[in-house]
Amino acid sequence: MNDVTVQRNYKDTFFRMLFKDKENLLSLYNALNGTNYADVSGLEITTLENAVYMNYKNDVSFVFEHELMLYEHQSTVNPNMPLRDLFYVTDILQKRTYNKDLYSSKLIEIPAPRFVVFYNGVDYQPERQTLKLSDSYEKKQAHPELELTVTMYNINCGCNEEIMEACRTLKEYAIYVERLRTYAKQMPLKEAVAKAVDECIAEGILSDFLEKNRAEAIKVSIYEYDEELHFKTLFEEGHESGYAEGREAGLEQGKSRLNQLNSILIDMGRLDDLKRATQDRAYQEQLMVELLPE
Repeated sequence: MNDVTVQRNYKDTFFRMLFKDKENLLSLYNALNGTNYADVSGLEITTLENAVYMNYKNDVSFVFEHELMLYEHQSTVNPNMPLRDLFYVTDILQKRTYNKDLYSSKLIEIPAPRFVVFYNGVDYQPERQTLKLSDSYEKKQAHPELELTVTMYNINCGCNEEIMEACRTLKEYAIYVERLRTYAKQMPLKEAVAKAVDECIAEGILSDFLEKNRAEAIKVSIYEYDEELHFKTLFEEGHESGYAEGREAGLEQGKSRLNQLNSILIDMGRLDDLKRATQDRAYQEQLMVELLPE
C-alpha cells in the first residue's frame, strides 16, 4: 500500500526543523519548566560539526539559563537513551572546554545538563517516565556513582495536555503526526503526507511553517514514516536488536543482549565500537553476530 522507499541517510527531522526556530524552542522550554521567558537572545543552540553525534539525529541541544538541554524525539522506545546521552553530553562538553586547562587549580564551570525525550510512537507508553543509566549496569548499586537520568514525555494527542497547551507548536505537531498516520493507512504514503500537509495548512495547524517549508516538510515526513514502519516491521519479525517475538519477552531479551554486547566491548577495550554501536543500529547488529552466541 505504501510504495515509497527512502534512503536512510537523511539528516534532518520534522521535529528538529520545527524547534530549530528559537521562538518555538523557548516555548517548549517554558512549557516543560513552568517558566515564562520571552527573550531568545540568551538561547544558544549547540552543534557538533562532523561528529557522529549529528549523524544519529540528536534533535536539538541548546544552552539557556546555565543549563545544557538535550531534546531528543523518538517514534520507537529506546532503553539505551541514557547511554547515548552520556556520549552526546561528553562530546558537547569536550567541545565547550577544549581550550580550558583541566589541570588548573581553578574550577571550570559547565552548564548543568538535562535530558529529555519526546516520544510519539504507536506503542503504548505512560505520559511520563524516567530512564536511568544505572538500569544498564550489570551490577546493580544502591547509590550509583555515575548516574544519568532521561525524562521521557509521551507527546501523542491526548497525553501531557498541560504541556501541549503551554506549547502550541508541540500540540500542533502531534495533530499533524496523528493525521499523517491515519491517512497512511488509507492511501499511498506520498499522497497521505501531501493530504495531511494541505489540510493542516488550511486549518491553521503549523500553517506558517508548512507554507514556508512545504517541499522539505513532505520529504522529511516521508522519510520518517518510512523509517518508523521499517523498525516496527523489524521488531514484529523478531530481528530488531535480538528481540524475540512477544513484546515483554522480546524487550527483556533484547536488553539483556545489548548489555552483554556492551560489557564485551568494554572488556575488550573497544570503546569506539561501543560508542558507534549505540548510535548505528546496523553496526550494533553486526557486532552482535560477531561477538554474541546465538
